[in-house]
Amino acid sequence: MKCNMGSIDRALRVLVGLVLVVLALTGTVGWWGWLGLVPLATGALGSCPLYSIIGLNTCGTKGCNKK
Repeated sequence: MKCNMGSIDRALRVLVGLVLVVLALTGTVGWWGWLGLVPLATGALGSCPLYSIIGLNTCGTKGCNKK
């Protein structure tokens, strides 16, 4: 998979994903909290399938921050 997310985009996805999963684990939210696995995974991988489909890239002018 090609990297198509910048560092801020990735960090926000990981943060939101972690918060949702923790809320699901503690029973604060219902089953939908487990949907936090999606932004968590895409943020960790640096690639979003939806971005690829619509042609969006948040890496910026220098390219991907992935090493």
